[in-house]
Amino acid sequence: MGGVAAPPSLCAVTCAGARRAGEAGRAARALRGDGPGVAGGRPAVASALPRRVGPLSAAPAAAMAGEDCVRKRPSGSTTTYKSPENEEMQRRPDGDRSFQNSSNGRVDVDHVITRKMQLIAEAEQLKPVFMKEVDSHFTEFVNSLVAKSALLDSSSSASLFPASCSEKELHKAKALRAPPEHGKIFTARRSLLDELFEVSHIRTIYHMFIALLIVFILSTLLVDFIDEGRLVLGFDLLVYVFGKFPVVFCTWLCMFCATVIIPYSLFSQWAQGYCSSSHRVIYSLFYGTLFTLFQTVGLGIGPTYVAISYALPPASRFIVILEQVRLVMKAHSFVRENVPRVLSSVKEKSSSVPIPRISQYLYFLFAPTLIYRDNYPRNPMVRWGYVATKFAQVLGSLFYAYYIFVRLCIPQFRNSSQETFNLRGLVLCIFNSILPGVLILFLVFFAFLHCWLNAFAEMMRFADRMFYKDWWNSTSYANYYRTWNVVVHDWLYYYAYRDFLWFFGKKFKAAAMLSVFTVSAAVHEYVLSICFGFFYPVLFCLFMCFGMLFNFILNDRRKGPIWNVIMWTSLFLGQGVIICLYSQEWYARQYCPAENPAFLDYLKPRSWSCHVQM
Repeated sequence: MGGVAAPPSLCAVTCAGARRAGEAGRAARALRGDGPGVAGGRPAVASALPRRVGPLSAAPAAAMAGEDCVRKRPSGSTTTYKSPENEEMQRRPDGDRSFQNSSNGRVDVDHVITRKMQLIAEAEQLKPVFMKEVDSHFTEFVNSLVAKSALLDSSSSASLFPASCSEKELHKAKALRAPPEHGKIFTARRSLLDELFEVSHIRTIYHMFIALLIVFILSTLLVDFIDEGRLVLGFDLLVYVFGKFPVVFCTWLCMFCATVIIPYSLFSQWAQGYCSSSHRVIYSLFYGTLFTLFQTVGLGIGPTYVAISYALPPASRFIVILEQVRLVMKAHSFVRENVPRVLSSVKEKSSSVPIPRISQYLYFLFAPTLIYRDNYPRNPMVRWGYVATKFAQVLGSLFYAYYIFVRLCIPQFRNSSQETFNLRGLVLCIFNSILPGVLILFLVFFAFLHCWLNAFAEMMRFADRMFYKDWWNSTSYANYYRTWNVVVHDWLYYYAYRDFLWFFGKKFKAAAMLSVFTVSAAVHEYVLSICFGFFYPVLFCLFMCFGMLFNFILNDRRKGPIWNVIMWTSLFLGQGVIICLYSQEWYARQYCPAENPAFLDYLKPRSWSCHVQM
């Protein structure tokens, strides 16, 4: 009409496609050799062809559908419809046309395979972009959801959260000081490694570490067999470092029973008498002083005195001192979380005093968290197979550490006192210690933060398993400190950082951060000093100097991959420094003991002056 071709009808387009499929089917039958006059079976290559090119198997049916469609066209129609398929066929060269122009059909099969490979390549190019977009939107959604949930929990009104909440309101919600019972939100979630190990690629990395352990074992057995002429299966180093275990168990039992009885009794008596007391300030100061004395003398000085006076080996001292620090932090959290509830009930003139049950406090002492709550999200059942697996992995990590020290550390540092202390030897020592230092770092993370905490969480049916985050992806030290050990970070954030700001004001955020770094560095150095038996503030200096410096330089604004490389490089060097200097000092004090040592002899590094002629 008017010289303008009418648009092709649906039937015309369908028929054109069907005709192409029919022609393809006839070419495929000709290729297979099972035309109209052929009977019997097909050759093997013919039976394989339809599997490689899927559309050919449906070609005869499509051809029949195309012939039916042609027969159904109106007889009086004189308009010629040019479908896109026909136009494309007209434009294509003779060598690239469909099966009817091919002599043997081989070109078309190769064309289909080539096109398929092109589509796969395009899909692979689009997949990273798609996954990045999905991950970005999902992360924003989860962060927004958590922020809204925190605002709902911390608000005293019953009004609903607006659906269109702005970013400014979300930021304000995060900055609000929530009541103690709403400080940290516990929710049921799995540990990150448990989720990652379901991916075969990540599980292969785990298998590689197991293979490395097997190599260490074989190396040790072969060297001992060559030197001794027999297999040496003794584990003298493990027996030594975990020696005097009865003393360790009795010390832990006394610490634990005292933590169960004394803080709970002091808090209960204070809470019951606070409402009726006429001198509440003096009354509170009295009980607060008693609790501080228990924390300082009972849990502070007592276990330290036992560890030193009984000359416990290093690993046994680690057990006692780490349990000491854990129980101190748990007792503080219990009192810190419940005292404001009692003060609030007295202010509201409530008839009942909110005192937790002893069973709730006892559960908290075993639960893998340092933040007290009356109730936690719980799993419905205990998977004892999972518990056994985690404890087996802890045991395997201990043997892994044993072979690392036997093969990589002891041979290097055993004779270090024969050489004078110089810069060249120090640099070589640091770089040779990077590999064992990094392996020990991974083992501490995997054995304690993943396996040990997950085993106790499973036994306690504790559902919140976020003991760490993806610290390995950190591009800043600020993020690394937040994600490496979430359990300790939560305690420092709520009871050191936020309480400091609440007491001194929000204008002193830098001072609050400095105080948190100082407390953390001092506790870490205290643990190492007691466990090794000497004071050598390497870790304290790394924390306070390089840790603070990198915390401001490598801050959260650093997002590129190069910053992750810088973070890992500095972490490797730091582990090398720690392993090198502490190992040198350990052997120097073994080979160069001080006669009648004074107090300053425990503070002066012995490795700087020890030189033994062997």
